[in-house]
Amino acid sequence: MKFGIAFANIGPFVEPGEAVALAVAAEAAGFESIWTVDHVVVPAGYRSEYPYDPSGKLPSGEATVFPDPLIWLSYVAARTSTLRLGTGILIVPQRNPLVLAKELATLDHLSGGRMILGAGIGWLEEEFTALGIPFAGRGSRTEEAIAAMRALWSQEQASYAGTTTAFRDCFLRPQPRGGTIPVHIGGHSEAAAQRAGRMGDGFFPLGVAGDDMVSLLDVMRRSAEEAGRDPATIEVTVSCAVTSGQEVLAAVAELAQLGVSRVIVPAVMFRKDLAGSLARYGADVIGRA
Repeated sequence: MKFGIAFANIGPFVEPGEAVALAVAAEAAGFESIWTVDHVVVPAGYRSEYPYDPSGKLPSGEATVFPDPLIWLSYVAARTSTLRLGTGILIVPQRNPLVLAKELATLDHLSGGRMILGAGIGWLEEEFTALGIPFAGRGSRTEEAIAAMRALWSQEQASYAGTTTAFRDCFLRPQPRGGTIPVHIGGHSEAAAQRAGRMGDGFFPLGVAGDDMVSLLDVMRRSAEEAGRDPATIEVTVSCAVTSGQEVLAAVAELAQLGVSRVIVPAVMFRKDLAGSLARYGADVIGRA
């Protein structure tokens, strides 16, 4: 089982010293990856329903500080050497796919091939409006963006022809170290699970647990089989906020039985005695899982 740190670029870790301390201590403790969240802006008084809290609102409030996820990851990448750099998630349809492909490939190249793109379609319609980007059709635009980026990352002279993205004979340099960047599809809907099965290198079922998670994993696997893919090749990442060592080990064992590949835990769990609490988690959980 792999272990990662989630929600890494918010709370106290928006500050440069705390960001580096978190990443360095997580790497030393044996964590495999670190994951950032994403909002360009949060419009005041938004009415869209936040799907991951019973209140329907961001629990941290509208004025939460959200550092750019890729710049934050670039900052901590320079102080680490093995920690994978993940977005959990990046709102792909808000970005130009060629610009995003360039940013991701550059970070992957400079970090020695450590980038993972956790891709989502977004939920905050008012944010799309502020950016001047249509909210409708964002799922299909995300799929086209992923296909276009994969072409740019892997082809000598890349071409792609879609309904929202099209280009011919383009050089994108640098290209990723491994010829591509893993794309993990995030979301809590059947559509996200189907998308992960069709085209994802991984699936990140956000905000679900128990029977709901089992159901989404089944949807993902059926979708993969229908697309002629082996579901076992799709990494599954889930969040687990259990803190007690023995309880974590039991939860991890249960998740492994479901085919989960990676467990990520919120960074805020370690904000007190940061290095010490991460080291204890590494010894008590990562070292024994």
